[in-house]
Parts: sequence; C-alpha cells; structure tokens
Amino acid sequence: MPPERLYESEITSLPLLQRGKVRDVYAVDDETLLVVTTDRLSAFDVILPDPIPGKGAVLTRLSDFWFDRLGGVIANQCLDVPLEAVLSDPEEREQVTGRAVVVRRLAPLPFEAIARGYLIGSGWKDYQASGRLCGIALPAGLCQADRLPEALFTPSTKAEVGGHDENVAFEAVVSELGRDMAEQLRDITLTLYTEAARHARDRGIIIADTKFEFGLDAAGDLVWIDEALTPDSSRFWPADAYRPGHSPPSFDKQFIRDYLETLNWDKTPPAPRLPDDIIEQTAGKYREAEQRLRG
Repeated sequence: MPPERLYESEITSLPLLQRGKVRDVYAVDDETLLVVTTDRLSAFDVILPDPIPGKGAVLTRLSDFWFDRLGGVIANQCLDVPLEAVLSDPEEREQVTGRAVVVRRLAPLPFEAIARGYLIGSGWKDYQASGRLCGIALPAGLCQADRLPEALFTPSTKAEVGGHDENVAFEAVVSELGRDMAEQLRDITLTLYTEAARHARDRGIIIADTKFEFGLDAAGDLVWIDEALTPDSSRFWPADAYRPGHSPPSFDKQFIRDYLETLNWDKTPPAPRLPDDIIEQTAGKYREAEQRLRG
C-alpha cells in the first residue's frame, strides 16, 4: 500500500531536480518529468515539519479533475504515461502511486497568475490601507470578504523556496512577456477562474481566489502547469457559511494559517510542530473539498 504520509519521496532511479514547497521533481528524459506531490504543507512561505496525511493524493486527484474539466480552455502539461513506464522498481512505484504524474518539460513563466473574486487576505489588507487591491482602484465602503464587482487578475512574482512572492502591476507582466502574451495570460486566468467558480458554487463551495502557473511549449504557446484549483492554491469557502464582513471558515490551508497566528512564531524557519488534532482537521477539510468538488 502507498504510504499514508509522505514528507519526502525517495526515488533513486531518476535524478532529483528540485524539492519545492510541496512537489518533488525528477528528470525522466530531456522532454519529460516525474512530479510527485508530497504531503508537505507550507504556510507564510515556510515549509511545516509535519505532513498532512493523504494531502498529496487529494491535490493530485483534484488537479486531474480540473485539468480534464477545463481542458477546452487551455492545454495542460500532463501526459497519459503510466508510472510503470518511468519507474521500473515496484517499491518506488508504490511509494508514489496516486500522487505522481508524468508531465512535459516546459519553460515556466516567471509569474504566478492570481484570480481574485472576493476581498480577503492580503487583498483586504491592501484595500484597507490604500483603497486599492494590488494597485487596482476599488469602490469605497467594501467589507472584508465582499464579492468584488468583477474578478481581477493580480499577478505576482515567483519566489524561490523560503522566499516571498510579491504582487506586481499588470504592466510589469507586459514588460517581461510582451502585451499579447500578458493579455492572453490574464484572459485565460480569468476564464479558468470564472468557469471553475461556477462549478464549485453549484456544489456549495465559493472559490474566493486561486493561483495558476503556466509555461511555454516549444511553439511558444501557453500551457497550464503545476496544480489546478486545489486547497493549496485556492481559498475555498462553504457557501452556506459565507457572510460578508467576516473571514469565512474554509476548506483550505487557511485553517492552518489561523492556528499559526495564535502562536508566538515570527513566521521564519523553523516552523512549529502541529498538534495531532490540527493535522487531522486539516486533512479532513482537504478531503471534504475534494468530495464536494468532484461529486
């Protein structure tokens, strides 16, 4: 049986290229990668010492669901290649079954593409201080967790592990990628968010915001990479508990952030250990989000 908790994968038959906050990436060949989604969890850009059981498998299944459901909007990097084709060792396969995918090697864009539909998190703090969200003017008098007049594209830089992403203006994306590509990135981001939010709302979940990552293939076309609308990359709220003016309960890692905010921790490594009940409640929230969204 695959391990219930996997903090780090141990595959020796393939070269390890990177251990990210959540994913371990191995080289299969010059055109293909093996991506393993572990049970690691990061908060405030710090990797926590305790894995969340089953989290990597939930993220993998949910990403597969969204990649398939929204495949008409944009192609993704996943390949229909079984693990047996890249991992000949049965023990290595068993270790990562249900949490590993074979993908195309692509050139990642240097930005995270964030779609925001509600005023929460850093956006709410920004609005309180400036009346703007990532430099975009908003109407006066909005409350915490209010639905925005329209979904907004708010890109950010992609920091290395241990670093902090920084919001940037749309013109910074234009300067780096060119106007045509920047506008395409914005339009696809908002289309994916809008279609996913409609599906989720029908199943009792509000997607307050989410982040996407994209790469370029050899032809220079945009391709959806990394993960897709998971509790790690999105804020999921139960629709029946949503009340503007308050931070809603969530099905995502905001639960962990809220717990960590009660501690005397300066948000720098090393992160504190998590109590067993916090770990189990977080795992339950991830599972419920998957069950609701996939049906």
